[in-house]
Amino acid sequence: MAKKKMQTICGFSCTDCNYLEKECPGCEAKKGKVFWTAYVGADCCPVYDCCVNDRRLPHCGKCPDLVCERYTRFKDPNVSEEVAAKGLVERVQELRNRK
Repeated sequence: MAKKKMQTICGFSCTDCNYLEKECPGCEAKKGKVFWTAYVGADCCPVYDCCVNDRRLPHCGKCPDLVCERYTRFKDPNVSEEVAAKGLVERVQELRNRK
């Protein structure tokens, strides 16, 4: 049986992340204070902070400003620009399809 997809506020699937359960229990469990923020000089994921803490939204798909600079600022340095752009389109579509 397939593992249930762990959705995040930004549309990324924690289930697809190589760090899930090794270094990170997921965005919701950490309230946006995930492992990678240490590498960018932040205490909390800026997208999570904006969406959940500032705007009090369930996910970015409910935000009238999607796609914003904060949403597009960070990308995995291990992927090409083309792969990052494709992932961005997929995440935005995922968010807009949520109820």
